[in-house]
Amino acid sequence: MKEDKSETRYLVPAVDQASQILFCLASHDSTHMSLNEICKKVGIHKSKAYSILCTFQKYGIVRRNEAGKGYALGLSLISLSRKVLDDFDILKYSGPLLEELSKNTGGTVTLGLIAENRVTVVAKYEFSAEIGITIRTGRSFPITYGSHGKAIAAFLPEDKLDNILKEEHLYFHGKCDEVDLKRLEKELAQCRIDGYALDLGEVTPGLNSIAAPVIGLNSYPIGYVALLGLFDAEKAKEYGPLVAEAGEKISRLAAGTD
Repeated sequence: MKEDKSETRYLVPAVDQASQILFCLASHDSTHMSLNEICKKVGIHKSKAYSILCTFQKYGIVRRNEAGKGYALGLSLISLSRKVLDDFDILKYSGPLLEELSKNTGGTVTLGLIAENRVTVVAKYEFSAEIGITIRTGRSFPITYGSHGKAIAAFLPEDKLDNILKEEHLYFHGKCDEVDLKRLEKELAQCRIDGYALDLGEVTPGLNSIAAPVIGLNSYPIGYVALLGLFDAEKAKEYGPLVAEAGEKISRLAAGTD
């Protein structure tokens, strides 16, 4: 009992509530939450929650939607997470795997991590100096974008996948027009079998990509590894298992089992 008291006696209530709000926003299914939803979920008074959110807004940790009726995590968290990523073992240990994949295929290899409903490129390896792919580290994409979108979606829990498919804009096949869900369902099923997903020039004409999920401790995707290049469809099928193998190895590193 004494141990419990010693652990909680120095907690600052306002900081504790602010932390709960951040985790509440991070775990919410939709992009934004209303003030009422936040208060109900966290269990604090409106004026208190509003003050905390206004303070977060000042530093870009929280942002309001265009209509001003909802709150979401802000872009300043990216700079904070950058420091985490700099010290993140997965980047240190996955580097040789990504570099080897790039060398063996002659393509550009990227590692991306999920943040909210987007993914951010945190590492890039390019073996061939003759042909470069313009993707910078720090660049972010919609979570449903192309091959990495399929690779991530294929391994999401059913409820999370259902929520994503309800979003207004989906980019699995490039343009955010109405997605052919029957086709997508087949692609996701095939990805679960093969361990990788393909995008053959739909997002960017002439550029093919292969992606595999990176799975974290909770057995949910935390990111992806992708290979991009001008290789043809036959080569894509040949390289697919290599990308899947890299994804599996990085997943084991992320889970601390390798």
